Formats: sequence, structure tokens, C-alpha cells
Amino acid sequence: MLELRPNCELCDCDLPPASLEARICSYECTYCAECAEKTLENVCPSCGGGFVQRPIRPVGDWGGLGLGLANRPASTKRHHSQWTEAQRRERTELLRNVPPQER
Repeated sequence: MLELRPNCELCDCDLPPASLEARICSYECTYCAECAEKTLENVCPSCGGGFVQRPIRPVGDWGGLGLGLANRPASTKRHHSQWTEAQRRERTELLRNVPPQER
């Protein structure tokens, strides 16, 4: 189950569970669309992978399996990137022209 982190790890803007602006890598590093696309240029500074739009977790338990935000809430723990601007720039420069599936 995805953690659904509440914020962009770079600019710290709020990314609530229903946000269409949240982007994640395969390790769930979470960034807003603007940071993922413009600042990071689709290169995760942690793993070097690309980003996809984070799925929306439904509020209700539509299947009767104890799912949905009411039963499986999003995380409230805020995360922040551990990488300096220089480290992020270096990773981006190295990988931005390599498609994610070839990294």
C-alpha cells in the first residue's frame, strides 16, 4: 500500500491524498508536478528513476474490504529531500537525457 506522503519533498507544498499534482518514483519519493518536471527534470535525486502521477486512494470502501482513506489513511509524516541543490543538479545532468526505462 502506498504511503501517500503529505508534501513535496523539495518545496514542501501540501499534496493531499486527492491531489492530481503529486508525482512519485518507484520508491515513493514524492514531489509536486512542478518540482518533478521543472526542477528535477523527471530524475529522482534518490534513485535516478522517473516520476509518475500518484494514484488517488478512494475515500470510501467501495469493495467492502476495509480499504479507502477512512480505513487506510494517508501518512501525516512530512518528508524532505536529503540531497543538496548541487547533488540534485549533478544527478539531473547525468540522467535527464536517458529515458527512465534505460537508467
